[in-house]
This record gives sequence, structure tokens and C-alpha cells, in this order.
Amino acid sequence: MSWRAVVVDDEALARERLRTLLAEWPAVELAAECRDGVEAVDAVTGLSPDLLFLDVQMPELDGFGVLRALDGHEPLPETVFVTAYDRYALQAFEVHALDYLLKPFTRRRFGEAMEHVLARLAQRASGSPPGVAGLVRSLGEERPERVAVRTTRGVEFVKVGEVAWVEAEGNYVKLHTTGGAFLLRRTLKAFAGQLDPRRFVQVHRSALVNVDRIARLEPWFHGEFVVIMDDGTRLASSRTFSAALRRLAG
Repeated sequence: MSWRAVVVDDEALARERLRTLLAEWPAVELAAECRDGVEAVDAVTGLSPDLLFLDVQMPELDGFGVLRALDGHEPLPETVFVTAYDRYALQAFEVHALDYLLKPFTRRRFGEAMEHVLARLAQRASGSPPGVAGLVRSLGEERPERVAVRTTRGVEFVKVGEVAWVEAEGNYVKLHTTGGAFLLRRTLKAFAGQLDPRRFVQVHRSALVNVDRIARLEPWFHGEFVVIMDDGTRLASSRTFSAALRRLAG
């Protein structure tokens, strides 16, 4: 099966770089190259590509403006942002971009993005729920596989499956992972709404846990539990949220 891609970048060298790399992936046909956001909107509406490589900063209409202009067009392509600026990463993932390539990127990094893209396109073709369909108007419906967080080293991408538990800290959440803790500017309620409820269960008004990382549940008073995580962390459940834990316990 072959897929069609559209490349959007106002720099000719950047388009050439993507064209060269895409040539190494015979399953993907380059359907069009666009120099700005206006051309991108015309190309997507006219060609209905499967994949969109999209720059952020462009004259007339930026990358996010392109997605807003395409609101209502079906099917929307899977979108990979390609930019020299890391400050847009969080915004890109909030609109459910499939990946975020930070210039200059290596052939290996491009290959990782392509493997992710082809896996998602194959999933779509098999009839599974589409990845970026309803990209702008369906914010929050797609379950992210990774979360972009700012650290002192730049923007890092945390796999959701590696998050053991999530702690509320005002307008932020702290993601506790095997690789450390990361702060994300999002409320617990908003973040929980993006997660698969079969994988993450809220145990307290300020904490939710990855059920795969629960080592055991210890009964406590009034039908509540102490949740023991596989790293030894102990979290007390509240009565409001204990029902979900009772279902886990059978």
C-alpha cells in the first residue's frame, strides 16, 4: 500500500531535505511541495494526502493557521511538524500532531518519525480509529502516546506508558516516571481527560495512577485503599475515587 505526502516549508533547502529523505521510503509518494500556508491548505483540500510535513513559521499563514483553516475537511492527514524552534512543541502536541521534528534532525530521527507515521497510517487503513481526524475540533479525544514537557535541557518527550502516577500541583501536573519527575503546565482534570481511562485511574483529587504500575492494594478504613506502586510509592485513595479501585480488585 502506498501513501501520499505533502511537504510545507517556506525554505527551499528544507523542502529539498525532506524530499531527499522521503525518497528512501518507497511506500510514500510526494504529492506536492508548498512554500507557504495558503498553498498548503489548497494542496490538502485538493489532494487529500495521507501525511503532512508542516513548518510552523511561514508567511501569510503559519502551521497552526493551516490546521485551523482545514477544520471540517475530511479526511485530515497525519501531521508531522518540522521546525527549528522547540517552543512550539507543546502546542503541536495539543493539536495532536503525530510527531515533531526539530531542525536540524538526523536521518535516524526522520526514520523514527516515519516508522511512527506508517504504523499509524496502517492502523487507519485497517479501520481502527483515525489518529488526527478532527484535529482541531476534536481536541482532547485522541489519546496521546507521548507528552512534550519543558526541562532545563529543552523539550523532552515522555511516553505516556512510562508514567507511573500523576500528581496535581496547582495549574501543573507532575509526571512521575522511571526516568524522573517532569512538570507539565496542565490541570489534573485536563490531563486525565486525555488519558485512556482503562490505563489510568484517579485515586484522589490530586493523584491518578497507571494501573499497570500498581503492585498491590491494601484495604484501609471505610472501603478506601492504600495504593502501593511498583516503585514503593504509597498513595492513599479517597472515598470518592475508591469505587474504581474496588473494580480493579475484583
